[in-house]
This record gives sequence, C-alpha cells and structure tokens, in this order.
Amino acid sequence: TLFLQDTGKQLLFLFICKGWQVYSSAQDADGRCICTVVAPEQSLCSRDAKSRQLRQLLEKVQNMSQSIEVLNLRTQRDFQYVMKMESQMKGLRTKFRQIEDDRKSIMARNFQELKDKMDELKPLIPVLEQYKTDAVLISQFKEEIRNLSAVLTGIQEELGAYDYDELYQRVLRLDSRLRNCMGKLTCGKLMKITGPVTIKTSGTRFGAWMTDPQASTRNNRVWYMDSYTNSKIVREYKTMEDFVAGVVSRTYSLPFKWEGTNHIVYNGSLYYNKYQSNIIVKYSFETGSVLAQRALEFAGFHNMYPYTWGGFSDIDVMADELGMWVVYATNQNAGNIVISQIDPDTLQVLKTWNTEYSKRNAGESFMICGTLYITNSHLSGAKVYYAFSTKTSTYEYTDIPFHNQYFHISMLDYNARERALYAWNNGHQVIFNVTLFHVIKTDDDS
Repeated sequence: TLFLQDTGKQLLFLFICKGWQVYSSAQDADGRCICTVVAPEQSLCSRDAKSRQLRQLLEKVQNMSQSIEVLNLRTQRDFQYVMKMESQMKGLRTKFRQIEDDRKSIMARNFQELKDKMDELKPLIPVLEQYKTDAVLISQFKEEIRNLSAVLTGIQEELGAYDYDELYQRVLRLDSRLRNCMGKLTCGKLMKITGPVTIKTSGTRFGAWMTDPQASTRNNRVWYMDSYTNSKIVREYKTMEDFVAGVVSRTYSLPFKWEGTNHIVYNGSLYYNKYQSNIIVKYSFETGSVLAQRALEFAGFHNMYPYTWGGFSDIDVMADELGMWVVYATNQNAGNIVISQIDPDTLQVLKTWNTEYSKRNAGESFMICGTLYITNSHLSGAKVYYAFSTKTSTYEYTDIPFHNQYFHISMLDYNARERALYAWNNGHQVIFNVTLFHVIKTDDDS
C-alpha cells in the first residue's frame, strides 16, 4: 500500500511491504525532514500488484482481439461456402422432386448427375464443422471479454482518473526516492524494545548463544556456549530450526576455557575472554585455530568489575553497525565503564572512551550505531537506563523498559544484521526486537 503527500520540504508517506514500515514524518526547527522507520529486516519490496494485474489484463485483451479478428476473417470466408452450399441444396431438392414425380423416367444420366452433385458437397462438410467450432470459440471469447471489461472498469475506478503510464512513472519515481531513503537507514537511536520471543529452553541459568552479524542472509548458523566458566565446548547448528530441534552440526573444543558470557561470533570467528585473564582471544571456526589474542590493558577480570549478576562478566565483547567494541572497567577510571573500539583482525585498541557509569551497577549493555546502552538491572523491572554516544562523547539517562520474562538475564547482545537483541534469560534463549528512530536528510536540506 502506498500513499504520498509532498508539502514543501516535508515528505509525508506510508509505504508498507514485507518487513518494512515507513510512517509519519515531521519537520524540525532546522527544516529537516524527519521520519521514523521500523526496519526489522532489509528486503526488497515487490511491485504494486494492481499495476501488474492491469498490465497483464491489457495484454490479454489485446491478444484476444487479434484472435477474434482472425476468426472473423475465417468466418466471412466460410459464409461464402455456406451460401454456395445453400444454392446447391436447392438444386438437389428440385432434382429429387423430379425423381419422385416420374420414377419411370429415371435414366443413368440422372444418377450420374446426382452423384456429381454429392461429390461437390463433400468438401463443404468439414467447412461446416469448422464453422460451428469457430462460432462456439467466438462466443467464449465474447463472454471472457465482457468479464475482463468489468474487471478493468473496477481497477480503473480504484486507480482513479490517472493515465496508466503517468501513474506507473509516478510509482517508479516514488520507489526510487524510497530506496534512497532506505539506503540511509543504517543507524538510528534506540526508542523501544519489544518481546521477547522464546526460541528455546535449554542449558543452565547462564550462557551465551549467537549468530554472525557479518554472515550472508543464506548463512544462519547458530553457536551455543553453555555456562559462564570452566568450559571449552562450542556447539554449532546449521540453522535456527536445527538449533530448536537440537540437531548439532559441529562441536568445537577451544584451546582455552572462557570466562563470562559476553562472547560474539563476527565474520566467521569467535571472540571471547580467556579464563582468569584480561586477554581477548580470536578463534577461527574454519581453521580451528587461534588467529590472535591480546591483553586489554588495565581491564579488570575474574569478578573484579562484573555486571550486577557476577559470573566473571568483567569483559564484554560486542559488535554493531560500526565495527567491534569491548566494554570493561579499570582502576584508573574508578571502576566505571570504559568503551574501546578494537580492530577485528589484530584486536588492537583503536580508540577509548571513559564513562561515569559504574560497571558493578550495570545489569548488561550492548552497542547500537556507536552508542552504548546500559540496563540498570539483570532482574525483573530492568530497563535501559543510560546511553553513551561515542560520536559525541556525551551521555543521557533514558527510560526504555523491556520484559524480563524469566527474571534473570545473563547475556544481552545486539545483532546488527537482524536488528535484534539476543539474550540468555534464566536458561531460555530469547530474542527481543528493537525500534530505531532515524533522522533522514532530504535532497532539499542545506
């Protein structure tokens, strides 16, 4: 469904297709067009169904009109044969009457003449049969055209008085503008968290599960790491359906045990905190080997600065639309949260931001578009309470509640590909949907 209204710089439209919703815009004090987009999954919208139907019907009517013209020419030709047959039939009727009046005068010549007349009529019999068939076909075509005309009239009334080509070009122009708009929706501000959807119930109270945000849409592998310590076993599932059914495709034994539940899979490799250390390990699932490991300078570990629930959750590796991050705390920052952006290949710290939010008072945290969102608890009543923007190095207090259905969250991680939060909620693997607010600059913006 598609509606459009242009009012100067302000663009107001509604476009609904599978997986996208673009609705109501406003104009801010600077004259910029602002619209809100809910985009759970990027996908292409299909062409308008009524336009396709109208085009197909017009083509069909054109084809049938050509067929009827051919049949009409054939019918005129056959009609001439019928007229000739009628004349010959009258002649035969006269002959038969003569034979009836005077049977004794029948001569061999009369029989031969009669035979010749019958031979002339034989070729006309198939013509008559074809004429009957064509007449039925024409009748069927006429009925179908009447039905199509009614459908076309209904579609024309729905589309209004617009010329079809003009309407089609307007749809193309709007589609192009909308696609340009969608191309700018890579990032946004968190406005709402809905759900959760419970995918599976398994494992202990604490653990981690994830998909790869860098993988293609055809790659839906799931990785599963039960418990927060004293384990090296990672289970892989080919699809989400296999994960739900418990069909394991591969099992990996890591070279080092992990600590905490804040691991991620990124571009085919697992990133995790090495047991009893502040070392981050990059492990390749493809080669089954460690590609890199690096100590996070001054970072507290082994329950020095964990989240509120404990569980050796001192170091949290995460990723978003802008790359890879690690969240931790240091003595130098008085136990408050530190954010570092790291290189996914070398694990080298690229840039660091110090916040004033105590790591021990944070329930969980996750990054979206370069902003760290922190929850105030891992228990019931938890909400996103604090947000720190690495773009502006500023923070704000927020009030974004979410439903902690199973009362104890030990892992909360954002997946940029799916625009969703993966969570481990007291032995339940769940997914939360997020709503992002987008500010879109139009071409008219200066």
